[in-house]
Amino acid sequence: MTQALDADALYTPCDPDRLGFQSTAELADLAGLLGQDRAEEALHFGLGIRRHGYNLFVLGPSGMGKHTMVRQFLHQCAAEEPVASDWIYVANFSHPEKPRAIELAAGRGSAFARDMRQLVEDLRSAIPNAFETEQYHARLQELHESFQERSREVFAELAEEAEKHGVTVVRARDRDEFSFVPLKDERPMKSEEYEALSEEEQQRLSAVITSLEDKLRGILHQRSQWQRELREAIKTLNREVGMFAVGHLIEDLREKYSDITAISDYLSEVQEDVIDNLNAFRDEEDEVVMWETGKAEQSFRRYQVNVLVDHSEASGAPVVYEDMPIFQNLIGRIEYVSQMGTLVTDYMLIRSGALHRANGGYLVLDAHKLLTQPFAWEALKRVLYAGEIHIESPAEMYSMISTVTLEPEPVPLNVKVILVGERYLYYLLQAYDPDFAELFKVQADFENSVDSNDDNQNLYARLLATLVRKDELLHFDRDAVARVIEHSRRAVEDTQKLSVHMRSINDLLQEADYWARQGGRELVSRADVQQAIDKQIYRSDRVQRRIVEEIRRGTLLIDTAGAVTAQVNALVISELGRFAFGHPSRVTATVRVGEGEVVDIEREVELGGAIHSKGVMILTAYLAARFAGSKPLSLAATLVFEQNYGGIEGDSATIAELCALLSALANIPVRQSLAVTGSANQRGQVQPVGGINEKIEGFFDACQAIGLNGEQGVVIPSTNVEHLMLREDVVAAAREGRFHIYPVSTVDEAIEVLTGVTAGEADARGEYPPESVNYKVKQRLEDFAETRHEFAKPGDEDQDEEHKDKGDDAS
Repeated sequence: MTQALDADALYTPCDPDRLGFQSTAELADLAGLLGQDRAEEALHFGLGIRRHGYNLFVLGPSGMGKHTMVRQFLHQCAAEEPVASDWIYVANFSHPEKPRAIELAAGRGSAFARDMRQLVEDLRSAIPNAFETEQYHARLQELHESFQERSREVFAELAEEAEKHGVTVVRARDRDEFSFVPLKDERPMKSEEYEALSEEEQQRLSAVITSLEDKLRGILHQRSQWQRELREAIKTLNREVGMFAVGHLIEDLREKYSDITAISDYLSEVQEDVIDNLNAFRDEEDEVVMWETGKAEQSFRRYQVNVLVDHSEASGAPVVYEDMPIFQNLIGRIEYVSQMGTLVTDYMLIRSGALHRANGGYLVLDAHKLLTQPFAWEALKRVLYAGEIHIESPAEMYSMISTVTLEPEPVPLNVKVILVGERYLYYLLQAYDPDFAELFKVQADFENSVDSNDDNQNLYARLLATLVRKDELLHFDRDAVARVIEHSRRAVEDTQKLSVHMRSINDLLQEADYWARQGGRELVSRADVQQAIDKQIYRSDRVQRRIVEEIRRGTLLIDTAGAVTAQVNALVISELGRFAFGHPSRVTATVRVGEGEVVDIEREVELGGAIHSKGVMILTAYLAARFAGSKPLSLAATLVFEQNYGGIEGDSATIAELCALLSALANIPVRQSLAVTGSANQRGQVQPVGGINEKIEGFFDACQAIGLNGEQGVVIPSTNVEHLMLREDVVAAAREGRFHIYPVSTVDEAIEVLTGVTAGEADARGEYPPESVNYKVKQRLEDFAETRHEFAKPGDEDQDEEHKDKGDDAS
């Protein structure tokens, strides 16, 4: 018969004397990642290899501290790498809708922007001054006088010729219009005098005037040509003067940036544009008024520099974490302003995205946030494939709006993207997105736990010391550290492991610090850690306490004493958020003659999950293989979790259900003072289950509420023994003999503990010892088979033979 475990096996303490310090104040900070050798090697490889597609996906459960660890690791790597380049956008004077992107060394982008602002200021002063010099006005006057002299000469010749023919030239006041009038006595002839002339004289004067008008038209045409020549001459003069004022200023700037071809070319274009738009700098409006009204800013805006990315104060490569990875925050955006009811934009309204800021370094993104943002995932893939950042609007891509916009020159991309997320996201992307494997070739898989050996326990203590200093908490004495280590073992459900779930560890440290401060202590003690654990449970266990209360009151039918046939206390576990607890649930079975079918009522009413249904099928197969080798399994059975009004999932109740069936078949009562958990395979071996500590404690709480009688306990898989980290009160009850834990390896061992009757082993002929459980089960099943045979319909055997003969003939 299986013996109960010794109390020392129910809890594996951490010996404070083996930690080698008095408090965490003596410990150095932990550098690196505790127990994450595989992930750390993957990070080193992924960041070191500079090939297309070798971006990283860091995977592990939520709360592991992946983001913090990755960013710390990246900052260490980035500090040894060169500072990334600045990027600026400048005007494209030939094609204003396609602004140019220029790469500059770190800090030179903002410096160039300042130099361009200063250049504009200098030009606004130098150009007007150049056009106010005496030399300029003298040359301008000379050009105008030359034009006027030529005009006077041709008009004088025309007037002299007209006078020879008795005609004078009359010019309209304030207008460039001319007319010819006959003369009489050296004065313009009146109309009645002209009418008094002979017809021949009138015809002569008319012919003369017509001839003179033709010559006048030729002169006016020639004068227009001279005006164009004057304007060109003035324009040439202005360009010469403007070049004199502008040339040396731009040349000085060009010399300063002579090592950057793109800047030299841009400055040449600036020079040409300034010369072509000298009037913008010669505006006669008062300068103060211009700046107050914003006209000056608009006029000279095309010479400004849009510093897209500025690394002037950076040291090392950039490490960027984008907390809100929407499309625009990743790729960048073009902003618009409203003018007269119309949305307009220019290159100064181009804004950088996270990819721009991380260019030349590292970009960290949360995978879940990225995948839940429209267009963001596809945009990131497109950018990584293209190797350049092209700023575009999703609304324009999908023709949602139509506005005048820009097509900024794309920025070449050189970045490592690190996605951080849970494992299921990684495997879903691997399965359903063929681009994912091409772009994220390196996985850094974080461990959930580390081995609980002496070395790791001391490293764990250093981790706690690091967190204590980081959050400015009270230091922990070694007994408190030992209690945290013990709690870590329980959290990972393994006495040989330590949990590295950073969120839970940090929460526990901060809450223990709170209780220590409440008690006025200078160091956190073991009692403070225990109080923090107890209070965490107390804040979450309302439902558990209600279930225990209902068991005590008899509302939930659970027996903890006596023996009942075909009734077993199974143990189930419930999860409410981050809190999990166990409690007993009654499993009952019924048996009768049938055709070998075990009906799972939970499955029939769709309350049972697939894994639970699988467990019922396995126990059916076990019964058939063990007890119906030579005869048909003539059994009809039903299984049910009594008072279950919600879903049930998992196979950890397989042993309980199987023992309930065996009890029903053998007609042997089951001890109700015991509960059982464990799954089974077809060979009758008991397999480990999860939540073992919570399940045991759940039954203990129910028994304690009703009253401990020294007979109660729990039957568990023997493979779960190394997972036991039970509460102190449960261990104390076991030490005092008031509660018992029975480890079993087979179904036979489990039924023996539950019934107190020997299970029995089959001999060479397959026979079991009389009065054993298996003997009675086999006898009952044989009785079912005989009963089924007796009640078979007349003629069934003949029909079977007939079908058999037909089958033989067909074969």
